[in-house]
Amino acid sequence: MCGIVSIFNIKQQTPERRQKALRMSQKLRHRGPDWSGIYVGGSAILAHERLSIVDPESGGQPLYSPDRKLVLAVNGEIYNHQEIRRRFAGQYDFQTGSDCEVILALYRDKGVSFLEDISGIFAFALYDEARDAFLIARDPIGVIPLYIGYDSDGTVYVASELKALEGQCERYEPFPPGHYAYGNSKTLNPTIKFERYYQRDWFDYEAVKNNEASVDAIRDALTEAVRRQLMSDVPYGVLLSGGLDSSVISAIAERFSERRIEDDSQTRAYWPRLHSFAVGLKGAPDLAKAKRVADHIGTVHHEINYTLQEGLDAIRDVIYFTETYDVTTVRASTPMYLLARVIKSMGIKMVLSGEGADEVFGGYLYFHKAPDARAFHEETVRKLSKLNYYDCLRANKSLAAWGVEGRVPFLDKEFLDVAMRTNPEAKRPRPAPNPSLAGRGVITTSPQRLLVSAPRPAREGQGGGSAIEKYILREAFADMLPAEIAWRQKEQFSDGVGYSWIDTLKKVTSEAVSDEQMAHAAERFPINPPLNKEEYYYRSIFAEHFPSDSAARSVNQEASVACSTAIALQWDAAFKNLNEPSGRAVAGVHEKAYAQS
Repeated sequence: MCGIVSIFNIKQQTPERRQKALRMSQKLRHRGPDWSGIYVGGSAILAHERLSIVDPESGGQPLYSPDRKLVLAVNGEIYNHQEIRRRFAGQYDFQTGSDCEVILALYRDKGVSFLEDISGIFAFALYDEARDAFLIARDPIGVIPLYIGYDSDGTVYVASELKALEGQCERYEPFPPGHYAYGNSKTLNPTIKFERYYQRDWFDYEAVKNNEASVDAIRDALTEAVRRQLMSDVPYGVLLSGGLDSSVISAIAERFSERRIEDDSQTRAYWPRLHSFAVGLKGAPDLAKAKRVADHIGTVHHEINYTLQEGLDAIRDVIYFTETYDVTTVRASTPMYLLARVIKSMGIKMVLSGEGADEVFGGYLYFHKAPDARAFHEETVRKLSKLNYYDCLRANKSLAAWGVEGRVPFLDKEFLDVAMRTNPEAKRPRPAPNPSLAGRGVITTSPQRLLVSAPRPAREGQGGGSAIEKYILREAFADMLPAEIAWRQKEQFSDGVGYSWIDTLKKVTSEAVSDEQMAHAAERFPINPPLNKEEYYYRSIFAEHFPSDSAARSVNQEASVACSTAIALQWDAAFKNLNEPSGRAVAGVHEKAYAQS
């Protein structure tokens, strides 16, 4: 990860403006500890804090076109940059080996209409000096964070994290994923107009309801997504919780780890052993499973333990770095934040992670309650649209706090098109198959063409042989994993690190916040008032770090059960008046569900 700060539509460049930009950029140095750069010219300032992953020697930023009329600051990775470079061979004189430099060539060739040409995760600010114009854009799902701010004089601010904008402009907001903004001093309005560039047919259930569901297509598309995301000139690893999603990503990555993917596997990898990392309290559900997977696939495995007190002591820092008061995000970010520090200490600068699978395949346990395929699919689309507030934010900022980059193959643009066009009926929970009948093939909605309908004998973690979520993903990769992992019930990360973690948080925050404080919560916090004492506790810390109304509004908040959206609470009468993001809140599905009152 890197950090960018940009200021546009400046009426007059002064030394004070430059110093302001440098101070703002300094607040993001944890994201890019390797180098700093700044451009000042025209009506713009672009500053960059670099974490070098590709081309460490020459890829410093801001990046410039050969005539130095285009200036670019990017946070992200462009996975298909070599293909684009070949397209522009002899037409564009690339100045560095940076994967992100292709954005300049594409902009010069196509103007603003190039964003669908790139495959990757990104948030960038580009300044066109000749036109005195700027282009700001964010990747389709919002894997990379980005915020935009405004002053009344028309000045526009852009930053990777809100901490750089807090107190520096009159108001700010998250920059929407899958959008761009283009403007100049002549056309600029007080508020930027966002243009959506990321449009897909699968946003609509009607477009996918009759599709086939190929297990082989899922396997091939995810394998290719992992392969292209292994692009790196520095040591990398995998986050391995022992759940299905991280285990699949780790197993695929291990198969490619001996060779560099940059040159069609003709060169041995710079770091030939793949390291995997798991975190949890002693005896946590995830840890033994992670070790089982690591032994099976052959990674160099590291189990990191933390204590309850260490976790509690880290919460204030976690809220500062993740910039949220959302309960499940704080719960899950804390162990991830602690793990990232250990990863960085071992010289690892990039890790692959399993975020996104539950949104794509309906893996959260509340999806068992979906009344039909339409409701199931529409909820997956809603969940993807909100990931930038939750799991993407957690994974990016928890890791970036220690200068580690996270990549998420399940949210790869090309893979999403395959997985989200898969017939939703085939993605719904179903009984696990009999081992003698299971095999990869094609699922259709016809009862005669389902992979299998007979229940598999009960296995550990399978829920007694009942319906299992993410069936099609499990079937696609079951041959690469131990059976008890391939068919293990979904365990949310904040649960899997140890059930006593959430239980302790609920107890400590309940004792720290009085009934009187909760009674006046809406008066103290009129924007998104806390719904319970744990939310109040996190919100109080957040307000100390970020007191503005803009900061409060930057966090999405809604009632949730097991990470559901508010709309999905209508699926089950038991969800009424229940607000608990843990997977153990889904009675009758989670094997160790909370007792329901």
